Amino acid sequence: MLELALNRKHDESRQGEAFALKEPGNNPFTKKFYIESYGCAMNFADSEVVASILKEKGFGITSNFEEADMIFINTCSIREKAEVTVRKRLTEFRKIKKHNPGLLVGVLGCMAERLKSKFLEEEKLVDLVVGPDAYRSLPALIDEAESGQKGVNVLLSREETYGDISPIRLNSNGVTSFVSIMRGCNNMCSFCVVPFTRGRERSRDADSVVQECIDLFNEGYREVTLLGQNVDSYQWVNPVNNSIVSFANLLERVAQISPLLRVRFSTSHPKDITDEVLFTIKKYDNICKYIHLPVQSGSTKILQMMNRTYTREWYISKVNRIREILPGCGLSTDSITGFCGETEEDHKETLSLFEYCEYDLAYMYFYSERPGTLAERRFEDDVPLEVKKRRLQEIVALHRIHSLKSMQNDVGKTFKVLIEGHSKKSDQYWAGRTDHNKMVVFQKEGNLKKGDYVDVFVESCTAGTLIGRVKN
Repeated sequence: MLELALNRKHDESRQGEAFALKEPGNNPFTKKFYIESYGCAMNFADSEVVASILKEKGFGITSNFEEADMIFINTCSIREKAEVTVRKRLTEFRKIKKHNPGLLVGVLGCMAERLKSKFLEEEKLVDLVVGPDAYRSLPALIDEAESGQKGVNVLLSREETYGDISPIRLNSNGVTSFVSIMRGCNNMCSFCVVPFTRGRERSRDADSVVQECIDLFNEGYREVTLLGQNVDSYQWVNPVNNSIVSFANLLERVAQISPLLRVRFSTSHPKDITDEVLFTIKKYDNICKYIHLPVQSGSTKILQMMNRTYTREWYISKVNRIREILPGCGLSTDSITGFCGETEEDHKETLSLFEYCEYDLAYMYFYSERPGTLAERRFEDDVPLEVKKRRLQEIVALHRIHSLKSMQNDVGKTFKVLIEGHSKKSDQYWAGRTDHNKMVVFQKEGNLKKGDYVDVFVESCTAGTLIGRVKN
């Protein structure tokens, strides 16, 4: 797939995933809801918030849409492909609705505000449209829809963080979990629709974040990923004493819960990640030495058109600083090829930056113009599709070399691995990740179980997986 390659942020295997409780047990609820989620980790985390809100109101969840009284699709607007997929899925559910007129179909999330009129009035695909800041109103909107009215709330909020809601962990491995620490984005990158679909930045109460992480640890979870559109801009003011909690402060507080709780975070904007954050990572062994640092382009001209607020040289200096403070730190990135006005020279600059950084992991896309963005209003999408695809192929090919090299460099080394579950290919093998976010598989032995830490000696690798054995 050219549009998206080697992508764990938008895990293609999870797109359209039907959420279900880890241990469903006997479902006593008379009304059941079904959720499919698309897009980034934030959308999947939001579905867990929605499930909690609905459960509190007496609704039960099912992973079988045929037995559901209501179907929700949690949507993504980042890429055109995601919207096309969602629209197709809604058409399929409309056919089901013909045989079950009482079935309610709703769209949640980022597509809600942008396409509410089309979904509700023109195409008549859904009964409810609910934006990412309006999930608390969902039970009332369901009541409206059941009475024959259309349920709509797409208002964005400057305060809503859902900080007081304990998410229901859906499809969980019981070991790793996302914890949302903020919502929205202020950066206004010209290619991005997120500020328009998710609103302005709001940071969650730090105490509630820490308490959620404590609760997860007590439930047996051993890794949390602090989640936000731009985690490094996190800032919460304590209303009691007016003290300011920065992202570095929050990261430290979570790390101090227990040395057995691994801490990750995503995503960082290069302009905001500070030395204070880097030294905090260095200070605590349980904060993973892995940073996702989206570059988007290696050309300063294109970066300026994207409104990224940094130059190629500045970005390189940030990478150098990370490697100075955190030697061996895992580094991943996002890149967009074929942005408006991109020349072959601009493309070569992206390739050369990839050569310099040698990312362990990259999320690579070709540019897809999104309605309502600054780029759509200001620039012409003038790079032909076949050129976008060819340039993306070149970036992907180069990155695969670097990715394989990174994996090969780990052969012969020993890593502390958190066991997340069985290997996908064999239940005779455990699978887990290193501190640097690399997947490791190794043969089962002894009394090891999910959630245990184990030292694994790496004997070989593929382009995406380390293969090893338990070090005795």
